[in-house]
Amino acid sequence: MALEKVINYKMIKSEDLNHHGTLFAGRCSEWFVETSFIATGSKLDPKHVVCLKVHGLEFLHPMKLGNILGFESSIVHVGRTTLTVYTKIHEINSPEIKRLDGFITFCYVDQNSKSTPHDLVLKVETQEEILLNEKAERLVQRRN
Repeated sequence: MALEKVINYKMIKSEDLNHHGTLFAGRCSEWFVETSFIATGSKLDPKHVVCLKVHGLEFLHPMKLGNILGFESSIVHVGRTTLTVYTKIHEINSPEIKRLDGFITFCYVDQNSKSTPHDLVLKVETQEEILLNEKAERLVQRRN
């Protein structure tokens, strides 16, 4: 399987703001997990995918009311039963400025919620894909 991007968009509304008038980290985290899950669910049956670990979110720039955010997610690492997704967020009017990024690992489970092999094989080709794969591998190794 080659790396494929899943793209999702969200507009920041007043109910998404914190007491500073910027995007509430909890709401942004929700959207981050959702888009990452969609990337995983595009390759595996979503009812057999559970979140295992958010490896970290780095909020790089504040996001304000009315901004439209683009979320780009790709599966960048696969284990026997796990998949790690890299997601980055940018404003659609400034795609070159990354607002947030991070990794999240999901586990493939059977009907009894026991981890089970997913049989996916990842094909990384570009230098960026190789770097993301290596970083995800290091994050997953720290978990054990």
